[in-house]
Order: sequence, then structure tokens, then C-alpha cells
Amino acid sequence: MLSLEISLFKLYLPLVGWVGLGWLLGYGLPKRIPNLFGKFLYWVGVPVSVIGFLLGADLSGPIWLAPLVAWAAILLGAGLAYGWMRWQLSLAWRRPTQGSFVLSSMVGNTGYLGYPIVLALVGSQYFAWALFYDMLGTMLGAYGLGVVLASHYGDSTESRWKLLQAMVYNPTLASFLAGLWLHDAALPPLLQTGLKAAAWGCISLSLVLIGMRLSQLTSLRSVKLASVSLGIKMLVVPLVLGGLVTLLGMTGAPRIILVLQMAMPPAFATLVITEAYNLDRELAVTSLALGSLSLLALLPFWLWLFPVGAT
Repeated sequence: MLSLEISLFKLYLPLVGWVGLGWLLGYGLPKRIPNLFGKFLYWVGVPVSVIGFLLGADLSGPIWLAPLVAWAAILLGAGLAYGWMRWQLSLAWRRPTQGSFVLSSMVGNTGYLGYPIVLALVGSQYFAWALFYDMLGTMLGAYGLGVVLASHYGDSTESRWKLLQAMVYNPTLASFLAGLWLHDAALPPLLQTGLKAAAWGCISLSLVLIGMRLSQLTSLRSVKLASVSLGIKMLVVPLVLGGLVTLLGMTGAPRIILVLQMAMPPAFATLVITEAYNLDRELAVTSLALGSLSLLALLPFWLWLFPVGAT
């Protein structure tokens, strides 16, 4: 129990601290600053972090299971959301609301939020599991299947191909491939140290950015529907698939990484897609804010149920 408390303290201190700082800065800075901040992290910060952490990551073992579990989580979340809507026919769902409900139930913030949480709890040795989950699961699910579903439920104001290009030309995907290529390269020690230091710095900046963006969310309505989608995304899916991978023999760090990635709140990509396809922005915004707060309460439960040190 003591080790669990220490792990949570080590996580919550920077998580709450950096996000809280970003929240305060978001209220005091011009609105264009978070956008510039986000562009810097998108084009420079996160790609550098990916390369830096991949240099010391363990790529051995069944790491290919990470994207398979990611897709299982995406499809299970979408299926449960669709099943709930069919069961609640009396609610007379509007099509844009259906689209936002499904999106919020299927893809999580496994990059900006998932990376620092995994690194704080497990360390960089198994970071590749989180990275494979995000790159080959969440990103493809959001800008692939997510775009298809959004175009089905919504009224597109932006070309579907433009959103798909956002996936293909994603600099993080390029850095992911570069990091795999450089993984076994004999880089100068000073360069490796610099990359790792820059990677940790950018992780802190990504938490600040999350706080800035949360400070700009002004709507917390649609709480009832958001609670259902978050229950699917952050509770039911991790419980079901976490139990399944345990039955299949997975334990320890890889298991808790997959569970935590499945349990992340909805991704900011869901808001991007929602706005592009005129879905229910109020529901998307409420799910983002409520999910981010719920994560703090759920983390101790996941660490207790799927302990990091289990063998």
C-alpha cells in the first residue's frame, strides 16, 4: 500500500502542478498563446520526446500486442456506445449528438496525457508500449475510423481528406519511425542525454498545454450523456480488456500501461473532429473536462487492481 501511495504522490505532484499552472496561465494569457504553444509541441516538442524516450525503450517482447489492444478498446467502446444508443431510443438522439457520444467513448488522450502518466508510474524502459498504443491505435482510430463515423453522423464543413492528411503528415508519426531507426544507433552520449532532457521537458510542457486548453472550456452541460460515455471509455473498456489480457498471461508493467492507456479521458482530437463535422460540441467539451477530472479519482483504482510490480 505504501508503494502505491508513493507512486501516486510521484504522479499527482507534477500532474496537478503542471496542469494547474497551465490552467492559471490560460486565464491570463491571450488566447493565441495556447495555440502557438500547441503548434510548438505538435511540430517540435512531442516528436523530440518520442525520439528521446525510444532511445532507451525496451522493444523486445510482444510489443505488437499494444496496437491490437488499442483497436480492441476502440471497437469495444464504439460498439458499447452504439448499443447504448439503440437501447435508449426514447431519448430521440440527434445525429450530431450520436456522433460525439461514440467518439467520446472510443478514443482517449493517450499522447499528451497518457505519455507523462505512464512515464511517471512505470518509467521509460517500457515507454514503447504506450507509444505503439498511441501511434498505431489511437491516432489511426481517431483520424481514420473516427473521421468515417463523424462524416456519417455529422454535416461536414471540412474535407474528409484534409483530416486524413493530418494523420499521414503527423510529425509524431515521422519521429516514431525515426526513433525506431535510431534505437540501436551508437549516438554520442551527450546527444542522448540532451534528447532525454528535452523529452522530459516537453512532457512537462504538454501538461501545461492541457491546463491551458481546459481553462478555455466554458461549457459543462450534457453531464448525464458525458457520464455514460466516460463510463464506457474510462471504466468498462479497461475492466473488460484488462481482465482479458490478464487471463492471457500478461502482468506487470506492460499490462498496467495498456490499462492506463485504455482508461485515458477522451482525446482532444475528438473536439477537432467534432468541430470539423458539426457534431455536438457541448457534449464533446463536457466529456473532455469531466473525463480529465475523473482520471484523478480512477488512477488509484487501476493501480490497485493491476499493480505495476505484479509478476
